[in-house]
Amino acid sequence: MRNLLRETRLHPHDFVLPVFVNDGIRDAVPIPSMPGVFNYPESMLGDVVRKTRDSGVQAVLLFGVTGNKDPVGGDTLREEGLMARMIRSAKEAAPELVVISDNCFCEYTDHGHCGVLKDGDVDNDATLENLGRQAVVAAKAGADLVAPSAMMDGQVGAMREELDDEGFPDVGIMSYSTKFASSFYGPFRDAVDSSFKGSRNSYQMDAANRREALDESLTDEEEGADVLMVKPALPYLDVIREIREATELPVAAYQVSGEYAMIQAASSTGALDAKAVALESLTSIKRAGADVIITYFALEAAAWISGGAKI
Repeated sequence: MRNLLRETRLHPHDFVLPVFVNDGIRDAVPIPSMPGVFNYPESMLGDVVRKTRDSGVQAVLLFGVTGNKDPVGGDTLREEGLMARMIRSAKEAAPELVVISDNCFCEYTDHGHCGVLKDGDVDNDATLENLGRQAVVAAKAGADLVAPSAMMDGQVGAMREELDDEGFPDVGIMSYSTKFASSFYGPFRDAVDSSFKGSRNSYQMDAANRREALDESLTDEEEGADVLMVKPALPYLDVIREIREATELPVAAYQVSGEYAMIQAASSTGALDAKAVALESLTSIKRAGADVIITYFALEAAAWISGGAKI
């Protein structure tokens, strides 16, 4: 009867798997701060994508880890750069899978910030121009969705305009519309080998600001976003709920690296059961109003839900 009356149910189709692709390795390399998560060489991406499809998870979010870093993230602006190559590889391996391109510059710049620097600060307008170019490169490579995560003012409008002008009106935008300047991102920076120094407080959101979070998301909706995202997820369930109630667009939530790492760390000491806590956390995120959950637990959670063996 408890199962019969359950209000919120998880399904493998709810999840998006983040995948790290590194152009400087030949074998999968474990990420120490994220047990069970790997940096993959380009040669293994096809296998990872097919495994994801076979698990019932229907989407991947691709992050590039490159040795070709420069002040503006120029590798992402080339059709033969890592971002474009991994999108093409993923679509070739599983054309029916939704391939989402993370569109930012922090993984590709030598300073680790999310855009073009001018006098030590990010130049919003110069970054918008590059984000538009980057989105078109991703679309040409076959991305189904581009996901701007730079938190630049006007980024969705700039990307939508460029995509439409270049003949890609059907490529959607999943905006990191509410991305907080969070302390939960540490393991991710290890994963992408970010040389980041300083603070992103000037362009990522204050964790204390709920009304601003709603305003940021609704502004991105006005600019043409197709999906709105809250990042991180569990510490901001109230924000997920408020955005859900304010929009008819799909709402995504990113269960970030720090959230994942804490569960795994507690599990390794026997303090918590990773499976039980992960599923409870994912359920709470969906209960708060998320239609889509980006999570490093995607494959495991799909197997737990389906009753199969751990993937």
